[in-house]
Amino acid sequence: MTIESTLRDCPPDTLIGARNMAHRAVQPPTRAARANIAAVPDASHTNMIWDDARGAFLSNPMTSGGDEIVVGLVLSNLTLVVVRAEATLAVLGLSGVSVEDADVWLDSQLVKLGFKPATSVIHPYEIPTAVTDITIYSSDGLQSGLAALAGWFRLTDHVLRAFAANNRDIKPGPSPVRCWPHHFDIATYVALEGGDGESARGIGVGLSPGDEGYEQPYFYVNPWPHLDPNDLPELPGLGHWHRDGFVGAILTGDELLPAADLTEGTAGFIAEAFAIGRGKLGL
Repeated sequence: MTIESTLRDCPPDTLIGARNMAHRAVQPPTRAARANIAAVPDASHTNMIWDDARGAFLSNPMTSGGDEIVVGLVLSNLTLVVVRAEATLAVLGLSGVSVEDADVWLDSQLVKLGFKPATSVIHPYEIPTAVTDITIYSSDGLQSGLAALAGWFRLTDHVLRAFAANNRDIKPGPSPVRCWPHHFDIATYVALEGGDGESARGIGVGLSPGDEGYEQPYFYVNPWPHLDPNDLPELPGLGHWHRDGFVGAILTGDELLPAADLTEGTAGFIAEAFAIGRGKLGL
């Protein structure tokens, strides 16, 4: 089954349960990274890369005594993995497993390999109550949703990597494409100038799997500082402008699915909105 058919066969607004379950399940891998990687100011040591071969989000590499591992989550079937190089060292299918027992399992794997336990740290951020209320992982009734969610992330990773490569001549330029466990979005940030992050101009480009604003996957192109919501041109193709709370271009799953080619539709929206945002920022 292709990505396109996977996404078209599962309505975007039916993914809420799968999204919440997956959002909960990516927290242990990123806690493992937080426990075992020296902290950096932007918390990028806790973000994750999409591994297309495994269909998984993998942590940044952790090292201890010359050993290097990553911890990840295979999204479509909710499976925790511990990986060294290309070898899978340990696997735990999460469906039917309590959050507490999964934490105990991961801690035991880490300690056995000479790493600090993931539960030795706590996240310094809040995640939605619907996510924190989950006490037992389950894929029951969520299989198609989890597969579709993985498809949305796979599509976005492919498009964003191409987008970042196409804009590599911008300096400082695009950040690596990564998933951020706080909001569970996958994104790159294109820094248009150097300086303090609070004032330097740039544009965030990514996909959220859904939130309280849009209860379905949506792509976003968010210029910083925020644009004037009353001075925005019409987007030439797909998508619309969001003006409440933040100002950015949005393309929901429902808006994208009628496109003949989902990859081209996504890439076209991002390129057009990015060009408008960059022009409005004067860079």
